[in-house]
Amino acid sequence: MAPHDSPVHSPGGAASNERQQMVDALRGFALLGILVVNIASFASTYYGLGVPDPMGVSLADRCASFVRAFVFENKFYLLFSFLFGYSFTLQMRSAERDGKAFVPRMVRRHVGLWVIGVVHAVLLYYGDILTTYAVLGAVLLMLRRRGDVFLACAGIALVLLTSLLWAAVGQMYTHMDMLMATQAAYAEAAAALAAYRATPAMVVVQHLRDLSQTWWITGLVQAPEALAMFFAGFIAGRRGLLAHVEAHRALLWRVLLWGLVIGLPGALAYAWPTLRLNDPVRDIQGLAVALLTAPFLSAAYAAGMLLVFQAGRGRLLVQLLAPAGRMALSNYLLQSLVCAWIFLAYGLRWIGTIGPLATFAVAFAIFAGNLALSWWWMHRFAYGPAEWLLRAFTNLQRPPLRRRRRADQRDSSAES
Repeated sequence: MAPHDSPVHSPGGAASNERQQMVDALRGFALLGILVVNIASFASTYYGLGVPDPMGVSLADRCASFVRAFVFENKFYLLFSFLFGYSFTLQMRSAERDGKAFVPRMVRRHVGLWVIGVVHAVLLYYGDILTTYAVLGAVLLMLRRRGDVFLACAGIALVLLTSLLWAAVGQMYTHMDMLMATQAAYAEAAAALAAYRATPAMVVVQHLRDLSQTWWITGLVQAPEALAMFFAGFIAGRRGLLAHVEAHRALLWRVLLWGLVIGLPGALAYAWPTLRLNDPVRDIQGLAVALLTAPFLSAAYAAGMLLVFQAGRGRLLVQLLAPAGRMALSNYLLQSLVCAWIFLAYGLRWIGTIGPLATFAVAFAIFAGNLALSWWWMHRFAYGPAEWLLRAFTNLQRPPLRRRRRADQRDSSAES
């Protein structure tokens, strides 16, 4: 996640600002989903290993795991990816308007984002997505002049090939493979738990170990799907779909309907193994289906929220979420910092002590803090602290931090 460079001025003034607030609010909404998923990795070393978590075997905790998988997993980072691609077009227009070279500025931006991501991954959260976004952003930079048809076809191919790859992996998984993987997973989880509870230095060592073991999962699961959503967001930005939300209500309703029709069965296939426990084969098969359908459900989330935002009371929700979305990078890092303090040896060492249901409560409490802090900060400053740092490196100049006019709010919006 990273901020876009400057407000997008267009005829309409207040109306344009209101539309930008909707995009910021959508980004703020995505922050909640990201946190609900990420906190599971902080709370348990069993998460993602395909074996039961000793703290999550009760009916209530299994239901919480099901809800997390069904509603949140594999959806919200795709929503962030779509918004990253959308904001890329805003960056291009900003560079053209300012008369500055676009490519050098974006190269510095992605380098800065990658450095922040590396520090984040090593110190706080090995599941960092910023480094992936930085690399994929470079791919989008190289393909920015290609037509919409090419980008759409490339995105579809990425989703199809990724889903087919994991379907093939699921077919090759034997009972003996499952037994050996289960035994290794328990040993791995126990070793990681001891390390994360030990000392801050051991936390860093374990993060490095986890990174060495999980990078290929990022490359074969998250990266292709995220790049596909980059392309979708880039096309949407070119066509100004989010700049004229109110003119596309019929399209949003169609996206919502078809996104739910296609996405919900895939989400169910992915989440169902959480109720059965210890079935890695079904986990992989469910993942293959989810990789194919999750982009549709993410699109339905986006369309549904944009429709809600246009309603009377939905505008209050926009006001609540938009400040968090404008400083999304800072909030993403802050979420990891708080979770690392709560669960790891940096602070309370809660890892392995609470189940999935309790982690939901912790996640919502942290997000409530995000909302309150973001409202306070953005009423006083033009950018979040991480956004300010990245912007300074991107433009090679120190931007003013204090908010001087209301238009600065658009200037501090975050992409992801």
